Amino acid sequence: MEKYTENIRKNYNNMTKRQKMIAKHLMDFPRDVAFQTAKQIGQACGTSETTVIRLCYTLGYSGFSELQKEIQTSLLEDSTSPANPIENFRAMSNTLKDTNLIQYVMEQDNAYVKATLEDIDFKQYQEAVGKLIEADNRIVLGFRSSYGPASWFMNALNIVIGNTTQYRGEVEDANYLLSKVDETTVLVAISFPRYIQETLSFVKAAKKKGACIIAITDDRLSPIGQYADYLFRVIAPTPIPLKGITPTFSLLNLLVTSIAATSNPKVQNHMANYGQNSSEFYPFTKKEKMDV
Repeated sequence: MEKYTENIRKNYNNMTKRQKMIAKHLMDFPRDVAFQTAKQIGQACGTSETTVIRLCYTLGYSGFSELQKEIQTSLLEDSTSPANPIENFRAMSNTLKDTNLIQYVMEQDNAYVKATLEDIDFKQYQEAVGKLIEADNRIVLGFRSSYGPASWFMNALNIVIGNTTQYRGEVEDANYLLSKVDETTVLVAISFPRYIQETLSFVKAAKKKGACIIAITDDRLSPIGQYADYLFRVIAPTPIPLKGITPTFSLLNLLVTSIAATSNPKVQNHMANYGQNSSEFYPFTKKEKMDV
């Protein structure tokens, strides 16, 4: 993960208005910043070279040259961001009718999964898995296009660790859920454009009560990203709800599998009890064996 982007995300709310303009410029145009002077960046943002240098100090760098060097060494190929993602997606789909569509889609999905997993900071990933295991209370949150992944993740967590609830908006009592939130709670929030205000409101309320926030989103400066203790970025072209669904599920599956693979007694005991309960109360039709 690019260290400078993480520094910006964590310090964004404490920046001045002009510093935020520069920080957003650094995130949006890293290729330009990698070869510009501090003065040129200040002019591009309608501010001064001094403000750029002060931002570098705020982010913990000795000066602009140190920040620029880090950007240069960590620079990755940027994803295409069309002005009208839905129209672009439809146009692109139409042009693929005469090609090997199956191979194309599978190769693209594999590329998005690879980019998403390569973006993960290993230390953050380990700590996030540990927080999920240690938590007494887990809440998963996601609306609209994020509802499906959130629902799957909630069910999967209940299989491997238990005590997981999904906040479903109007059908749930938000006050009741928040009354149970404290320092032993982990909230996993999934949010992509267009961002839902209710997701942000619940994240802010849970954060205020001491919950650990794990964010699954597309941008480190997304609304929930600024409140996250741990952030995992889904990398795919827009529209993310369509192009990013495969890497989203792959990322969630990684977290679930990592929990299941641990030797932690809490996890192993829960999975053993879950399996025992399933064998004793099995409300499903078993496949009949056929005589050979």
